[in-house]
Amino acid sequence: MDLILFLVFAAIAVGCGINLVVQTHPISSALSLIGVMGSLAILYLLLGAEFLAAAQLIVYAGAIMVLFVFVIMLLNAGAERKPASRSYAKLFGVPLLVVFLGLIAYIVQTFLPKTEGVQFGKFTGGGAYEIGIKLFTDYLLPFEIVSVLILVAIFGAIVLARKEID
Repeated sequence: MDLILFLVFAAIAVGCGINLVVQTHPISSALSLIGVMGSLAILYLLLGAEFLAAAQLIVYAGAIMVLFVFVIMLLNAGAERKPASRSYAKLFGVPLLVVFLGLIAYIVQTFLPKTEGVQFGKFTGGGAYEIGIKLFTDYLLPFEIVSVLILVAIFGAIVLARKEID
């Protein structure tokens, strides 16, 4: 049953991720990103990391996506214009993508060490205590850098929107 649930929600995550890139309207892309974050939360639940799943839903699918939608609406971004499509890109794009993915799969299979695989429900590092210790000891600097980058992005969106209004 775990394998079936994993395959279903992994397919949903990949499908929403592809839809995220393909969409031309930013709000539709943001909604697709919510689908990716929700399916990742279910995958965390399958691994036995309940706290990570809850944090994924609350922080990313909730707060960060509200922030993204707010910034998109503040910028008043409309749908993108379709560029002129080139026939050689359509002709060579898919075969080159298949070759690239095959090459990546070959490299992963031959050069990465073999592991025992994932056993669903056996993960023990997903509690609030373990994550708090890691976040505020080993990963404090990257955590603070990300928070400053998000703040700079909000200020940049406000400056861009203000110039557009004037």
